[in-house]
Amino acid sequence: MKRITLPLCFIAALMLSAIASSQSFLSQYGGIPYHDDVYHGGPQKIPGQVLCAYYDLGGEGIGYHDSDPRNHGSGELNPANGSYLNEFRVHEGVDISFTKFHRQPTPIDDNPFDKVVPPADFLYVGWTEPGEWFNVTVDVAHAGTYLADFLYTSNRGGTISIDLNGKDATGPLQVPTTYDSADPVAWRQWHHWNLASQFFKLPLSKGRNVFTVHILTGGNMNLAYFDFREAR
Repeated sequence: MKRITLPLCFIAALMLSAIASSQSFLSQYGGIPYHDDVYHGGPQKIPGQVLCAYYDLGGEGIGYHDSDPRNHGSGELNPANGSYLNEFRVHEGVDISFTKFHRQPTPIDDNPFDKVVPPADFLYVGWTEPGEWFNVTVDVAHAGTYLADFLYTSNRGGTISIDLNGKDATGPLQVPTTYDSADPVAWRQWHHWNLASQFFKLPLSKGRNVFTVHILTGGNMNLAYFDFREAR
């Protein structure tokens, strides 16, 4: 098979076009990094963990899109009693809860069917439905190719995708199911945590970037974080 070599000028033009597209998206984007009195915010850092629950401020259609305006975690499953975790982003449509340990007689997120035990009292995005998305602004320490591990649960399996600065960067990513028929507690199928190692790989430019996490198929997933490290 004959190898096709692209002229360097053509490759350079493609790179410049991609940079221009990213700059255009960033200049027009209306979201801002999440912050509150407890979490002082700023863009989330790469390398490091990018937490899904700290998606950008801006509201419906800017920071996120959700299938309904009610938060089914904060203020509903978790009672609005004035606590930070129970009321986290209670007035936004993205559904948010947190990992709960040592709730007897039935363990919740520290149960024996976990593939990995998540951090305790850790906020996550849940009740996901196809078509939903959220944006996260990050600050990349230096340009390079990065691998991302993914902490999640998935009762039925599904697919998600990641946009980078407004452009699809990964295509559909298969999220393996964490369903386990051996668990006798039906509702706990949503609490079998797993860490998908090297879930995706992305080249990232230094500085500010915006990820968009799309729920494509399946739903019924809990999304905790993407842990980025530079590929070697």
